[in-house]
Amino acid sequence: MIKLGVNSVLFKQFDFATAAKQIALCGYDGVEIAAIKGMCEHLDLSRWKEQSGELRAIVEDNGLELLSTEVASLSEERLLPAFEAAAELGIPVINVGPGGKLGVEEDVQASIETLARLSEKAAAYGVVLCVKAHVGNAIHNTPTTLRAMREIASSAFGIDMDPSHIHRAGENAEEALPAVLSRVKHVHIRDCKGREQGPGPIGLQACGRGDIDLFGYCKAMVDGGYDGPVVLEVIGAGPDHSLDQVSIVAAESYGYLNSCLKKLGAR
Repeated sequence: MIKLGVNSVLFKQFDFATAAKQIALCGYDGVEIAAIKGMCEHLDLSRWKEQSGELRAIVEDNGLELLSTEVASLSEERLLPAFEAAAELGIPVINVGPGGKLGVEEDVQASIETLARLSEKAAAYGVVLCVKAHVGNAIHNTPTTLRAMREIASSAFGIDMDPSHIHRAGENAEEALPAVLSRVKHVHIRDCKGREQGPGPIGLQACGRGDIDLFGYCKAMVDGGYDGPVVLEVIGAGPDHSLDQVSIVAAESYGYLNSCLKKLGAR
């Protein structure tokens, strides 16, 4: 069964206990705990050992699982404690962006070399490091993703396939997914209107509100045998968004994704 979760960055204005409670009330199976420096650090990598007991209690009390964590950065200083924390807390996947700039060959090479080296370090902790194609970064579309897959042999390396970034790279995500699915270990998901650089307001990132064929994407996942986590990642929530507003985005997306996956026999 495909498990559904929410990246806690959607609830960045609130503490993790509040985020977990709302995520559980929406019906999700689990949570991706954000460890994104400067944006949302529900998992504080500088003091995760102090937090570990509290974090475990919060997820258990809400009947959730820790499906993944997003660190975003390729900094070894950030990722080594993330690997250690993930191993201790039972978090199987650590998600990062590729860094670098679009169209710069040296940046593509550097990103792949860094990911290969860090994947070997992740393997020592028994966790998986996943990267996603990211608009404007060195790895930004299916061809550059395939290149990383060819050049990184480690079993501790995986792809986090985010349809919104592929869509904004000018591809149709449901058609692009089969090419990379063999190495996909995690899926970030959200919707968007158009193919602009940014994902848009949080309301239009709710699954089913935008232009991405997310049912077709879910079908491609199921047809290809994917059974990992599918995690709603909505960015851009701020002080002007109430708990009700961010919870509505999470709840609406759960209803859409759960319905799609039930129809496809994956829930």
